[in-house]
Amino acid sequence: MSITGVVLAGGLGRRMGGADKGLIAFAGKPMVVHVLERLGPQVDEILINANREIDRYSAFGYPVIPDEIEGFAGPLAGLHRGMCAANQPYVLTVPCDSPFLPADLASRLMQALQQADAELAVAKTGTQAHPVFCLCRTSLKNHLQSYLQSGGRKIDAWYGTLKVVEVAFDDQPQAFANINTIEELESLQDRNR
Repeated sequence: MSITGVVLAGGLGRRMGGADKGLIAFAGKPMVVHVLERLGPQVDEILINANREIDRYSAFGYPVIPDEIEGFAGPLAGLHRGMCAANQPYVLTVPCDSPFLPADLASRLMQALQQADAELAVAKTGTQAHPVFCLCRTSLKNHLQSYLQSGGRKIDAWYGTLKVVEVAFDDQPQAFANINTIEELESLQDRNR
C-alpha cells in the first residue's frame, strides 16, 4: 500500500460551538474512533493531526502531530504536517468528523492516481468534490510548503496547481457525510439507530 493515513482533527469546531469534533460521541464512541477503525485496514500507518486536546488524541495509540503553521491554518496545514511526518510515499487525508468513510477509499484513490499518473486523487460524489478526502504523493511537500508560506490557504487553489484526478464514489454518497453541527450529529445518529 505504501500509504500514511492522516486524520485531520486540527480545526476549531466553530459550527460545533468550539467543541473538538473528533472527540464528540457518536453512536457510543468518539467520532475519531469510527474514522480510525475504518481507515486502519487501508493504510500502513496512521497519524492524527490535532492542535488541541493532544493528550486525549494520543490515548488512541497513534502519533499526534500539530500544525507547524500557527493560527489554525486549515486542512492544508494538516496535510503538510502529515507529509513531513509520513514514513510512506503517499498520504491519505480524511477528516475526523466523517464516521462512514468508505472502506475502499485508499484502494480506489490509489488506482485512479496511478492510472492517470496524477499527483493527487480526490473523492467526488455527483458534482461535489470532497477535497479533504485525498491521496497525494509526499513528494509534494515542498510545493505545498511554498504555497502555504505565500499565504495560500484554499485547498481548491492549491489543487489547481497540480495534476489532479477526481474519483467518483457515487455508489456511496453517504460515506462522505461529515458532522459540523449538533443538528447534523443528532440527525445522523437517529438515522443509524
